[in-house]
Amino acid sequence: MGFLRTTILTGLLGTTGAAAYLAAKNPVISPLAATDAIWSSRLYKQHNPSRNPATQDYSVKRIPLSKIRPELLQKEGDLTLEFCRGLWSGWGYAIQRKYLDYKWRGPETANQLWTSQQLATSNYDKGTFITDHFEVLEKTPNAITIRCGDSPRNQPLRGSDGLFIISTKIDREREEVELQLKSCLYSSQGTVSGVKGPMPPWMEELHQWYVRIWSETASWKLLK
Repeated sequence: MGFLRTTILTGLLGTTGAAAYLAAKNPVISPLAATDAIWSSRLYKQHNPSRNPATQDYSVKRIPLSKIRPELLQKEGDLTLEFCRGLWSGWGYAIQRKYLDYKWRGPETANQLWTSQQLATSNYDKGTFITDHFEVLEKTPNAITIRCGDSPRNQPLRGSDGLFIISTKIDREREEVELQLKSCLYSSQGTVSGVKGPMPPWMEELHQWYVRIWSETASWKLLK
């Protein structure tokens, strides 16, 4: 996150106006509700067996249906997949992708997604590894759940771990689509006391801004 701190502050949040726009159009809720479905999910129980405290946030962006590419609304699952593609291949992830490419790309990670073209066209099926830092755990028409925090080559419980859920919902009554990014970050090793997640307050705030940037730039791929 030290890398994200410098790049976000100096590059992606360059002006007060840009920050105000992101905050207004991509609101973030933190913490998650105690009734949120993630807490009772199979994947959360599997990957955080001690229920260690988590850094958690939830971004919601709404776009009028009239602005969405119509072909994405014809078949269930297409909107979620394209939103996911837009997140990883888009401008918001570009700096981190290049950093991870420089650090970890090699023969042992050649089967993973690295290039913007790969990230823009993948089907993100279960088992897909993304830039040696993310792994698709589950894919449904409305949500793609990803494990994050460390290399997917490190499969056991680990010090830096988490779930990241990319999802969409079509609201016909309001004639909008709702784009959702949900983060739940924790240490899955051992038992951690207290109620605070692993990130200090300043890092939590930066993570929320990063989520806003991801949400905004990923949404561009859905527009006419």
